[in-house]
Amino acid sequence: MNVRIESIECEEDEQVLIKCHNVDGDILDIINFIQSKHEIITGYNNLQIYQLYLRDIYYFEGVDNKVYAYLKDNIYEIKKKLYELEEIYEKRQFFRCSKSVLINLLKIESIKPTMNGRFSAKLFNREQII
Repeated sequence: MNVRIESIECEEDEQVLIKCHNVDGDILDIINFIQSKHEIITGYNNLQIYQLYLRDIYYFEGVDNKVYAYLKDNIYEIKKKLYELEEIYEKRQFFRCSKSVLINLLKIESIKPTMNGRFSAKLFNREQII
């Protein structure tokens, strides 16, 4: 597969052109990834409503029948169930790593096995997720 990048004028809209023989799973994964870079989800914090870029979310966690989105420095409540987020973002970069956590695979710095047969993921914000 060849990758070609062209510079364009600032007035032109950026675009991605994919030339392929067949639209297979890999091509669909690339499309979903590109589309998710600008996808927005609504989060709530201190009675304020925020627009959060999906790419900035490190992980979603379900706690006491509420779901929270963890970003580098802030936490926001999300008004969806964890299983709904999993269904919506399964083709994006999110993976259900436990009963209560949906992790952004692009925010993982490293993974190591633990003694009890589980894995520990160290995120770029220095948090550890089991």
